[in-house]
Amino acid sequence: MKKSLVLLLLALLTVSAGAKSIYSLKVKDAQGKEVSLKKYRGQVLLIVNTATHCGFTPQYRELQQIYDRYSAQGFQVLDFPCNQFGQQAPGSIAEIRQFCTEKFQTKFPLFEKIDVNGAQESPLYTLLKKEQPFRGFDLKDRTGQMMDQMLRRQDPKYDQKSDIKWNFTKFLVDGRGQVLRRFEPTEPMSSVEEAVKNALK
Repeated sequence: MKKSLVLLLLALLTVSAGAKSIYSLKVKDAQGKEVSLKKYRGQVLLIVNTATHCGFTPQYRELQQIYDRYSAQGFQVLDFPCNQFGQQAPGSIAEIRQFCTEKFQTKFPLFEKIDVNGAQESPLYTLLKKEQPFRGFDLKDRTGQMMDQMLRRQDPKYDQKSDIKWNFTKFLVDGRGQVLRRFEPTEPMSSVEEAVKNALK
């Protein structure tokens, strides 16, 4: 009996040791330079897949406002452009940076354009989706209804998959690397800000 317990504990420790942490991952910044996410250890992160030609693009302004309010308290927005949804993030990373800084005065970190779904998806997004799968749109909200109808026409079972559904999906990560929340793009930015405030406490 004791031997079985010891073997079980060893197995659990092995699984735990093999589990990926957000801090074990590396991404590329807007200059193509590799960046370890462990540099953000201890900070609250909001990781966002963005697009410059989307109906949700004005959320850049609110993201910058939240960044301005809380960055001094250890908060970062990590911006990952993605062109997988309606081809709404065209252009080079330099063009994307120029658009964001000129139109929305963004100052938070911009990273290399990535895929968030599929065979070429970023390992960061593989981890985020595993930790916080899709839980549906708010169908009491008109925009949520529209997103649900659009995606269901493309795939009647879309809501059974953890994939990112559209631009400006957000993941909130605490200072220990735990993925706390996933926000669909239809969720009010006021709810995102409230969650950021709570994570910083």
